[in-house]
Amino acid sequence: MASLNMVQTIARTLDEEMTRDERVVIMGEDVGKRGGVFLATENLFDKYGPDRVIDSPLSEAAIIGAAVGMAVHGLRPVAEIQFADYVYPGFDQLVSQAAKLRYRSGAQFSAPMVVRMPTGGGVKGGHHHSQNPETHFVHTPGLKVVYPSTPYDSKGLLKTAIRDEDPVVFMEPKRLYRAFKEEVPEEDYTIPLGEAVIRREGSDLVMISYGGTMTETLKAADALKEQGISAEVIDLRSLLPWDEQRVLESVARKGRVVLISEAPRTANFISEVAATISEEILDTLEAPPMRVTGFDTPYPYAQDREYLPGVNRILKAVQQVIDY
Repeated sequence: MASLNMVQTIARTLDEEMTRDERVVIMGEDVGKRGGVFLATENLFDKYGPDRVIDSPLSEAAIIGAAVGMAVHGLRPVAEIQFADYVYPGFDQLVSQAAKLRYRSGAQFSAPMVVRMPTGGGVKGGHHHSQNPETHFVHTPGLKVVYPSTPYDSKGLLKTAIRDEDPVVFMEPKRLYRAFKEEVPEEDYTIPLGEAVIRREGSDLVMISYGGTMTETLKAADALKEQGISAEVIDLRSLLPWDEQRVLESVARKGRVVLISEAPRTANFISEVAATISEEILDTLEAPPMRVTGFDTPYPYAQDREYLPGVNRILKAVQQVIDY
Protein backbone atom coordinates (compact mmCIF):
# COMPACT_ATOMS: atom_id res chain seq x y z
CA MET A 1 0.00 0.00 0.00
CA ALA A 2 1.11 3.54 -0.70
CA SER A 3 -0.32 6.72 0.81
CA LEU A 4 -1.20 8.91 -2.17
CA ASN A 5 -3.25 11.94 -3.01
CA MET A 6 -5.50 11.97 -6.06
CA VAL A 7 -3.13 13.50 -8.59
CA GLN A 8 -0.30 11.18 -7.54
CA THR A 9 -2.66 8.25 -7.97
CA ILE A 10 -3.67 9.36 -11.45
CA ALA A 11 -0.03 9.74 -12.51
CA ARG A 12 0.82 6.27 -11.21
CA THR A 13 -2.24 4.73 -12.82
CA LEU A 14 -1.37 6.20 -16.20
CA ASP A 15 2.15 4.82 -15.80
CA GLU A 16 0.83 1.37 -14.92
CA GLU A 17 -1.55 1.28 -17.86
CA MET A 18 1.13 2.45 -20.30
CA THR A 19 3.40 -0.32 -19.05
CA ARG A 20 0.61 -2.90 -19.25
CA ASP A 21 -0.60 -1.97 -22.73
CA GLU A 22 1.65 -0.37 -25.34
CA ARG A 23 -1.44 0.90 -27.18
CA VAL A 24 -2.05 3.46 -24.42
CA VAL A 25 -0.81 6.90 -25.44
CA ILE A 26 -1.19 10.26 -23.73
CA MET A 27 -1.72 13.56 -25.46
CA GLY A 28 -2.56 17.11 -24.45
CA GLU A 29 -1.15 20.54 -23.81
CA ASP A 30 2.07 20.49 -21.74
CA VAL A 31 1.67 16.82 -20.81
CA GLY A 32 5.27 16.05 -21.87
CA LYS A 33 8.32 17.53 -20.15
CA ARG A 34 6.11 19.78 -18.02
CA GLY A 35 4.05 16.82 -16.79
CA GLY A 36 0.77 18.67 -17.18
CA VAL A 37 -0.39 21.81 -15.44
CA PHE A 38 -1.27 19.74 -12.34
CA LEU A 39 1.63 17.24 -12.83
CA ALA A 40 -0.77 14.36 -13.55
CA THR A 41 1.60 13.12 -16.29
CA GLU A 42 4.85 13.85 -14.44
CA ASN A 43 7.89 11.79 -15.55
CA LEU A 44 5.95 9.89 -18.22
CA PHE A 45 7.63 11.70 -21.11
CA ASP A 46 11.10 10.70 -19.92
CA LYS A 47 10.00 7.09 -19.50
CA TYR A 48 7.94 6.54 -22.65
CA GLY A 49 9.20 9.19 -25.05
CA PRO A 50 7.51 11.62 -27.45
CA ASP A 51 5.74 8.92 -29.47
CA ARG A 52 3.57 7.91 -26.51
CA VAL A 53 3.44 11.16 -24.50
CA ILE A 54 2.53 13.77 -27.06
CA ASP A 55 2.59 17.51 -26.45
CA SER A 56 -0.23 18.86 -28.58
CA PRO A 57 -0.90 22.28 -30.09
CA LEU A 58 -3.14 24.65 -28.17
CA SER A 59 -6.26 23.17 -29.76
CA GLU A 60 -8.82 21.05 -27.99
CA ALA A 61 -10.46 20.20 -31.31
CA ALA A 62 -7.12 18.81 -32.48
CA ILE A 63 -6.54 16.90 -29.24
CA ILE A 64 -9.91 15.15 -29.23
CA GLY A 65 -10.05 14.78 -33.00
CA ALA A 66 -6.63 13.13 -33.08
CA ALA A 67 -7.67 10.89 -30.19
CA VAL A 68 -10.69 9.70 -32.16
CA GLY A 69 -8.48 8.83 -35.11
CA MET A 70 -5.98 7.02 -32.90
CA ALA A 71 -8.76 5.03 -31.22
CA VAL A 72 -10.28 3.95 -34.52
CA HIS A 73 -6.88 2.72 -35.68
CA GLY A 74 -6.18 0.54 -32.65
CA LEU A 75 -4.60 2.78 -30.04
CA ARG A 76 -6.05 3.68 -26.65
CA PRO A 77 -5.47 7.40 -26.29
CA VAL A 78 -5.86 9.26 -23.01
CA ALA A 79 -6.40 12.90 -23.92
CA GLU A 80 -5.97 15.58 -21.28
CA ILE A 81 -7.92 18.83 -21.38
CA GLN A 82 -6.10 21.25 -19.06
CA PHE A 83 -9.35 22.50 -17.54
CA ALA A 84 -12.86 21.19 -18.20
CA ASP A 85 -13.82 24.75 -19.16
CA TYR A 86 -11.61 24.45 -22.26
CA VAL A 87 -13.28 21.34 -23.67
CA TYR A 88 -15.85 23.23 -25.74
CA PRO A 89 -13.69 23.81 -28.85
CA GLY A 90 -13.44 20.00 -28.99
CA PHE A 91 -17.06 19.42 -28.02
CA ASP A 92 -18.21 18.53 -31.53
CA GLN A 93 -15.41 16.00 -31.97
CA LEU A 94 -16.41 14.31 -28.73
CA VAL A 95 -20.21 14.33 -28.83
CA SER A 96 -20.79 14.19 -32.58
CA GLN A 97 -17.96 11.89 -33.62
CA ALA A 98 -16.52 9.78 -30.79
CA ALA A 99 -19.85 9.23 -29.03
CA LYS A 100 -21.70 8.19 -32.19
CA LEU A 101 -19.04 6.12 -33.91
CA ARG A 102 -20.24 2.71 -32.71
CA TYR A 103 -23.88 3.48 -33.57
CA ARG A 104 -23.31 5.03 -36.99
CA SER A 105 -20.97 2.19 -38.05
CA GLY A 106 -23.34 -0.55 -36.95
CA ALA A 107 -20.81 -1.60 -34.29
CA GLN A 108 -18.05 -2.08 -36.88
CA PHE A 109 -15.96 0.60 -35.18
CA SER A 110 -15.62 2.01 -31.69
CA ALA A 111 -13.56 4.71 -30.04
CA PRO A 112 -11.79 3.29 -26.96
CA MET A 113 -10.50 6.59 -25.61
CA VAL A 114 -10.51 8.59 -22.40
CA VAL A 115 -10.78 12.37 -22.11
CA ARG A 116 -9.47 13.49 -18.72
CA MET A 117 -10.31 16.94 -17.45
CA PRO A 118 -9.75 18.76 -14.12
CA THR A 119 -13.21 19.96 -13.16
CA GLY A 120 -15.04 22.15 -10.68
CA GLY A 121 -14.40 25.10 -8.43
CA GLY A 122 -12.95 25.86 -5.05
CA VAL A 123 -9.51 26.98 -6.27
CA LYS A 124 -10.30 30.66 -6.92
CA GLY A 125 -10.08 30.06 -10.64
CA GLY A 126 -12.91 32.32 -11.77
CA HIS A 127 -15.46 31.40 -14.38
CA HIS A 128 -13.01 30.01 -16.97
CA HIS A 129 -11.34 27.52 -14.63
CA SER A 130 -14.15 26.30 -12.37
CA GLN A 131 -17.07 24.97 -14.39
CA ASN A 132 -18.84 21.62 -14.12
CA PRO A 133 -19.93 20.60 -17.63
CA GLU A 134 -20.87 17.01 -16.78
CA THR A 135 -24.51 17.42 -17.82
CA HIS A 136 -23.48 18.11 -21.42
CA PHE A 137 -21.79 14.73 -21.59
CA VAL A 138 -24.34 12.75 -19.59
CA HIS A 139 -26.90 14.02 -22.10
CA THR A 140 -24.91 12.46 -24.95
CA PRO A 141 -25.71 8.82 -25.82
CA GLY A 142 -22.53 6.88 -26.54
CA LEU A 143 -20.39 8.51 -23.87
CA LYS A 144 -19.64 7.24 -20.39
CA VAL A 145 -19.02 9.77 -17.63
CA VAL A 146 -16.99 9.20 -14.47
CA TYR A 147 -16.46 11.62 -11.56
CA PRO A 148 -14.46 10.13 -8.64
CA SER A 149 -13.85 11.74 -5.25
CA THR A 150 -11.01 9.70 -3.72
CA PRO A 151 -7.53 8.49 -4.72
CA TYR A 152 -8.57 4.84 -4.35
CA ASP A 153 -11.54 5.24 -6.67
CA SER A 154 -9.49 7.30 -9.13
CA LYS A 155 -7.17 4.37 -9.76
CA GLY A 156 -9.85 1.72 -10.13
CA LEU A 157 -12.13 3.85 -12.28
CA LEU A 158 -9.36 5.21 -14.52
CA LYS A 159 -8.12 1.70 -15.25
CA THR A 160 -11.67 0.66 -16.15
CA ALA A 161 -12.07 3.72 -18.37
CA ILE A 162 -8.83 3.10 -20.26
CA ARG A 163 -9.76 -0.54 -20.87
CA ASP A 164 -13.32 0.26 -21.97
CA GLU A 165 -14.23 -0.16 -25.62
CA ASP A 166 -16.10 3.15 -25.81
CA PRO A 167 -15.23 6.80 -25.09
CA VAL A 168 -15.16 7.81 -21.44
CA VAL A 169 -15.15 11.35 -20.04
CA PHE A 170 -13.10 11.23 -16.85
CA MET A 171 -13.75 14.27 -14.66
CA GLU A 172 -11.31 14.99 -11.84
CA PRO A 173 -12.26 17.41 -9.02
CA LYS A 174 -9.12 19.52 -8.99
CA ARG A 175 -9.69 20.96 -5.53
CA LEU A 176 -9.31 17.39 -4.22
CA TYR A 177 -6.10 16.70 -6.17
CA ARG A 178 -3.95 17.37 -3.11
CA ALA A 179 -6.62 17.74 -0.43
CA PHE A 180 -5.89 14.44 1.34
CA LYS A 181 -4.07 11.14 1.01
CA GLU A 182 -5.28 7.60 1.51
CA GLU A 183 -3.93 4.09 1.14
CA VAL A 184 -3.99 2.95 -2.49
CA PRO A 185 -3.11 -0.70 -3.22
CA GLU A 186 -0.12 -1.18 -5.50
CA GLU A 187 -1.65 -4.23 -7.14
CA ASP A 188 -3.89 -3.98 -10.16
CA TYR A 189 -7.64 -3.48 -9.56
CA THR A 190 -10.61 -2.00 -11.39
CA ILE A 191 -13.95 -0.55 -10.29
CA PRO A 192 -16.98 -1.16 -12.55
CA LEU A 193 -18.63 1.89 -14.07
CA GLY A 194 -22.15 2.48 -12.82
CA GLU A 195 -21.51 1.21 -9.30
CA ALA A 196 -22.06 3.69 -6.47
CA VAL A 197 -20.52 3.28 -3.02
CA ILE A 198 -21.91 4.02 0.45
CA ARG A 199 -19.45 6.32 2.24
CA ARG A 200 -21.44 6.47 5.49
CA GLU A 201 -24.11 4.16 6.82
CA GLY A 202 -27.20 5.84 8.19
CA SER A 203 -30.85 5.29 9.06
CA ASP A 204 -32.65 8.67 9.02
CA LEU A 205 -32.04 10.02 5.53
CA VAL A 206 -29.82 9.67 2.45
CA MET A 207 -27.41 12.25 1.06
CA ILE A 208 -26.23 11.68 -2.52
CA SER A 209 -23.28 13.40 -4.14
CA TYR A 210 -20.17 12.90 -6.26
CA GLY A 211 -16.86 14.55 -7.12
CA GLY A 212 -15.70 17.64 -5.25
CA THR A 213 -18.84 18.09 -3.14
CA MET A 214 -18.32 14.72 -1.44
CA THR A 215 -16.01 16.44 1.04
CA GLU A 216 -18.70 18.89 2.17
CA THR A 217 -21.33 16.14 2.16
CA LEU A 218 -19.28 13.98 4.51
CA LYS A 219 -18.61 16.95 6.79
CA ALA A 220 -22.35 17.60 6.90
CA ALA A 221 -22.95 13.94 7.81
CA ASP A 222 -20.48 14.27 10.69
CA ALA A 223 -22.22 17.43 11.90
CA LEU A 224 -25.60 15.68 11.73
CA LYS A 225 -24.26 12.79 13.79
CA GLU A 226 -23.42 15.22 16.58
CA GLN A 227 -27.09 16.31 16.47
CA GLY A 228 -28.28 12.71 16.74
CA ILE A 229 -29.26 12.44 13.06
CA SER A 230 -28.00 9.41 11.16
CA ALA A 231 -27.33 10.19 7.47
CA GLU A 232 -26.35 7.65 4.85
CA VAL A 233 -23.97 9.10 2.25
CA ILE A 234 -23.86 7.69 -1.29
CA ASP A 235 -21.06 8.58 -3.69
CA LEU A 236 -22.30 8.00 -7.24
CA ARG A 237 -18.73 7.88 -8.68
CA SER A 238 -20.13 7.20 -12.16
CA LEU A 239 -22.78 9.40 -13.76
CA LEU A 240 -23.33 7.56 -17.01
CA PRO A 241 -24.17 4.84 -16.26
CA TRP A 242 -25.31 5.59 -12.71
CA ASP A 243 -26.32 3.17 -9.98
CA GLU A 244 -30.09 3.59 -10.05
CA GLN A 245 -30.79 0.39 -8.13
CA ARG A 246 -28.61 1.21 -5.14
CA VAL A 247 -29.97 4.73 -4.90
CA LEU A 248 -33.62 3.68 -5.10
CA GLU A 249 -33.22 0.88 -2.57
CA SER A 250 -31.50 3.15 -0.08
CA VAL A 251 -33.90 6.08 -0.45
CA ALA A 252 -36.93 3.80 -0.26
CA ARG A 253 -35.78 2.53 3.13
CA LYS A 254 -35.17 5.98 4.60
CA GLY A 255 -37.87 8.05 2.89
CA ARG A 256 -35.84 11.27 2.83
CA VAL A 257 -33.10 12.35 0.45
CA VAL A 258 -30.87 15.37 -0.13
CA LEU A 259 -28.88 15.55 -3.38
CA ILE A 260 -25.71 17.65 -3.65
CA SER A 261 -23.82 18.87 -6.72
CA GLU A 262 -21.83 22.02 -7.44
CA ALA A 263 -23.01 22.33 -11.05
CA PRO A 264 -25.64 25.01 -11.83
CA ARG A 265 -29.12 24.11 -10.63
CA THR A 266 -31.06 24.01 -13.89
CA ALA A 267 -30.67 20.64 -15.69
CA ASN A 268 -28.06 19.59 -13.13
CA PHE A 269 -27.39 15.84 -13.40
CA ILE A 270 -28.51 15.45 -9.79
CA SER A 271 -31.95 16.63 -10.97
CA GLU A 272 -32.16 13.49 -13.11
CA VAL A 273 -31.51 11.41 -10.00
CA ALA A 274 -34.18 13.34 -8.10
CA ALA A 275 -36.68 12.87 -10.96
CA THR A 276 -36.00 9.13 -11.08
CA ILE A 277 -36.56 8.85 -7.33
CA SER A 278 -39.86 10.73 -7.64
CA GLU A 279 -41.05 8.60 -10.56
CA GLU A 280 -40.05 5.22 -9.19
CA ILE A 281 -40.58 5.34 -5.41
CA LEU A 282 -42.80 8.35 -4.72
CA ASP A 283 -45.02 6.39 -2.34
CA THR A 284 -42.06 5.63 -0.04
CA LEU A 285 -41.01 9.26 0.42
CA GLU A 286 -41.66 11.21 3.60
CA ALA A 287 -40.57 14.48 1.93
CA PRO A 288 -39.80 15.71 -1.60
CA PRO A 289 -36.20 15.20 -2.79
CA MET A 290 -34.19 18.29 -1.91
CA ARG A 291 -31.36 19.60 -4.12
CA VAL A 292 -28.34 21.63 -3.00
CA THR A 293 -26.44 22.92 -6.03
CA GLY A 294 -24.48 25.71 -7.58
CA PHE A 295 -26.38 28.72 -8.87
CA ASP A 296 -27.66 29.57 -12.33
CA THR A 297 -24.99 32.22 -12.81
CA PRO A 298 -21.51 32.32 -14.28
CA TYR A 299 -19.01 30.99 -11.78
CA PRO A 300 -17.90 34.01 -9.69
CA TYR A 301 -14.42 35.47 -9.55
CA ALA A 302 -14.18 35.99 -5.80
CA GLN A 303 -17.19 34.39 -4.06
CA ASP A 304 -16.54 30.79 -5.02
CA ARG A 305 -17.11 29.49 -1.49
CA GLU A 306 -20.53 31.15 -1.50
CA TYR A 307 -21.30 29.55 -4.86
CA LEU A 308 -20.34 26.02 -3.83
CA PRO A 309 -22.73 23.89 -1.75
CA GLY A 310 -21.14 24.23 1.68
CA VAL A 311 -21.92 22.41 4.89
CA ASN A 312 -24.37 25.06 6.13
CA ARG A 313 -26.44 24.92 2.93
CA ILE A 314 -26.53 21.13 3.09
CA LEU A 315 -27.59 21.14 6.75
CA LYS A 316 -30.37 23.64 5.98
CA ALA A 317 -31.71 21.32 3.26
CA VAL A 318 -31.55 18.34 5.62
CA GLN A 319 -33.58 20.27 8.19
CA GLN A 320 -36.20 21.03 5.56
CA VAL A 321 -36.70 17.38 4.62
CA ILE A 322 -36.81 16.36 8.29
CA ASP A 323 -39.34 19.07 9.16
CA TYR A 324 -41.54 18.47 6.11
